[in-house]
Amino acid sequence: MALKDDPSDTKPPSPEDSGFNVSRRAFLRSVGVTSVAAGVLGGPEADAQTASAARFGPDAVPVTLRVNGRTHRLQIEPRVTLLDALRDRLDQTGLKRVCDRGSCGACTAIVDGRLVYACSTLAIEAQGKEIRTVEGVLEGTVLHPVQQALCDHDGTMCGFCTPGFVMAAVSLLERNPAPTAEQARAALDGNICRCGTYPQVLEAVLHTKGVRRG
Repeated sequence: MALKDDPSDTKPPSPEDSGFNVSRRAFLRSVGVTSVAAGVLGGPEADAQTASAARFGPDAVPVTLRVNGRTHRLQIEPRVTLLDALRDRLDQTGLKRVCDRGSCGACTAIVDGRLVYACSTLAIEAQGKEIRTVEGVLEGTVLHPVQQALCDHDGTMCGFCTPGFVMAAVSLLERNPAPTAEQARAALDGNICRCGTYPQVLEAVLHTKGVRRG
């Protein structure tokens, strides 16, 4: 099937004539523009900019993390997640690896006041930020009010999800000490409990007292 590209032909090509409803001239013009753009983007200037850009890895690089009020200096590969750095290098094992894809909330930490999934955050990205884990909410050997409330209201089962729920609840209550049930549900929405203790967890959060504003 021939494509219509005769400039003397004033009749616009129909879908039946062209197959793709585009002339060969238009197709070649688009290919030419794309080729020129590719040549520009891949030219010497682009190579020079790439060469001068800062590169990290693949070998270990120095990374400084501020965790629960203490500064830690590590040598880790840039691909290491915050979860792995905390668990394997700093012995902060309260965070759990469950889904390892940022959907269950078991690895929840608070970074600069915001909840993050540590399994989906690079450790190198957390430099210069305040990182809080479930170990950091204890006051000596005294449980945090959220932890105590979970015990009092039977909000724990197997325990894998519990640290994530604790951190999500702490973040909520430090911002809003008296949330409604709807607000609490929304704040805990990013955490999954395979044992199904959602009613007890929600009850514990709504009855937690004594959390200071963050």
